[in-house]
Amino acid sequence: MCGIAGKIQFDRQPLQRELLMAMGARLSHRGPDDSGVYVKGHAGLAHQRLSILDLSEAGHQPMSNAQGNVWIVFNGEIYNFEELRGCLRTPRNFRTRTDTEVLLYLYEDYGVQCLSMLRGMFAFAVWDEAAQRLMVARDRIGKKPLFYRVTDTSVSFASELKALLVEPSRPEIDPIALNHYLTFQYIPAPLTIYRGIKKLLPGQVMVCDQGKISFDTYWSLQYDRKVKFGTEEEYLEAFKSLLDESVRLRLISDAPLGAFLSGGLDSSSIVAVMSRCMTQPVKTFSIGFKEEAFNELPYAREIAQRFSTDHHEFIVEPSALEILPKLVCVYDEPFADSSAIPTYYLSQLSRQSVKVVLNGDGGDEALAGYPRYNYRELERWMSRYVGKHVRESLKATLLRVPLSLLPRAIRQIAERACDSFAATYLNRICYFSPHDKTSLYTPEFSALIQGHDSFSLLNRWFEDAPMAELLDQMLAVDIRSYLPDDLLVKVDRSTMAHGLEARSPFLDHKLLEFTAALPIGFKVRNGETKYLLKRAMREVLPKQIITRSKQGFGVPIDRWFREDCRDYVRDTLLSSRSVTRGYFSRGYIQNLLDEHQQRGIACGYKLYALLMLELWHCAYVDDHASAGSLAA
Repeated sequence: MCGIAGKIQFDRQPLQRELLMAMGARLSHRGPDDSGVYVKGHAGLAHQRLSILDLSEAGHQPMSNAQGNVWIVFNGEIYNFEELRGCLRTPRNFRTRTDTEVLLYLYEDYGVQCLSMLRGMFAFAVWDEAAQRLMVARDRIGKKPLFYRVTDTSVSFASELKALLVEPSRPEIDPIALNHYLTFQYIPAPLTIYRGIKKLLPGQVMVCDQGKISFDTYWSLQYDRKVKFGTEEEYLEAFKSLLDESVRLRLISDAPLGAFLSGGLDSSSIVAVMSRCMTQPVKTFSIGFKEEAFNELPYAREIAQRFSTDHHEFIVEPSALEILPKLVCVYDEPFADSSAIPTYYLSQLSRQSVKVVLNGDGGDEALAGYPRYNYRELERWMSRYVGKHVRESLKATLLRVPLSLLPRAIRQIAERACDSFAATYLNRICYFSPHDKTSLYTPEFSALIQGHDSFSLLNRWFEDAPMAELLDQMLAVDIRSYLPDDLLVKVDRSTMAHGLEARSPFLDHKLLEFTAALPIGFKVRNGETKYLLKRAMREVLPKQIITRSKQGFGVPIDRWFREDCRDYVRDTLLSSRSVTRGYFSRGYIQNLLDEHQQRGIACGYKLYALLMLELWHCAYVDDHASAGSLAA
């Protein structure tokens, strides 16, 4: 696991080595073990190394081929790299035991086509000096981040936004991205908070060939090509075999290794398989809260005892909010998933003992684990069989019926059924709804985002996922958006802030291809989510772990903001600096605070999103006034 950066000047102006060194230095937390810079003429690469395989200096990057005319910087792990050595068309004299060197030679032999051969998580760049070609690629699911900036004269890229901000020209804030942030709690790719800087999409490759830039998608999940076995046992055995293989591949490491353990079904399943594969006790790490409703430690302890792990725990208290200004700098752009707080502390705890952790990320998206996947039959029927114009007409008719004849609750259910499913889905997942925003935004900010509402964006995601089954559509949308732009961002930045590598067996692309192609009944059956995983773990995990309700990695934000941290939140959001930014109505925010702190209406997660946005401005904008102006 590492940090990478680079820049190519189209106009052939020479690059300053100091710029590449500064870009790399901004990523030093991602790779504290070694650093390197390559600059030749108008091209440069920078690398920060976290040594996991071949801990010797031989794995130094940027790494070149034998001729010194093809260079690579690589972030991630290629789990099948030993197998891929045998796929090279030309015999090589290997100088290292690293996957980086194998990847470099694969590029030489296969070019862009090498991407389809890789099994792992990665973001890497290859500079082919002879061909004057830059290839930058990101893994299929988006485990590893990659940001890029294209101007008239150059292209630059980096593992994190902060490395691109060392360049002289300061980017402007993108109001459209800010609007989507307040809907989703994250900024959806390819957007970033800055105009002109974008995220490379999962499964995408960017090629800059003598100054001409092109993009291509080299992989996507297929849901409608269903796998067909004769019996349930055959499905079960195929799934268990793939899960075992995925875990075993991720145990390859020359550095100490452990696992995040929440006590939920996904992480418990991973620890169970690890325990079967390892000769030493698994080192497990868990985080909890004093508040019982948010504390999963008893479940984690039960799993730790069952598999005799070397277990470590940490309790998060309200004082944890002191970490928020640091979290803002960890994430570089507004990010409102409050579970980043315990994830950060969990990563810090784990790094004291290990350098690599496995986790249960992706289990919900692969096997339909969220309660929202148990969609109502009425919504499913309306979405599939009643046309858009008919639904719109029905909704307009309902709005004309007096409340005295149609109770409000019945009206809301009927209205939701008449909406497109994308609109229904948005109402379930959004932080600030379109209705909220009419009161939250100032007229000036509303004018800046006109024609760029989040519903249209989500609707486009659903239209791009035309699966026969609505459940598969939801899974495809979440794997395209929520998974890479929220969950994987949260874990990548929190772990890499401490020089810790996280690996996710459920996100192995071969396992995902299998689960995507499963018949619906193996994902949700008779109201039971994640059916196949529960069936596979029936004889392995305690019954209460399998049957208990889904519990997210929640944080007691509502209580913290109402009691321990109420003054901090109020003072920050109502400060003159915050109010004069020009985005929001002071009266709306004042009312939101009053509702939460005095009238007992839970608004904690909305307040958290506004708080993180304001703290981001304090860290990234206030020293650069031009970048933060509303006109930008």
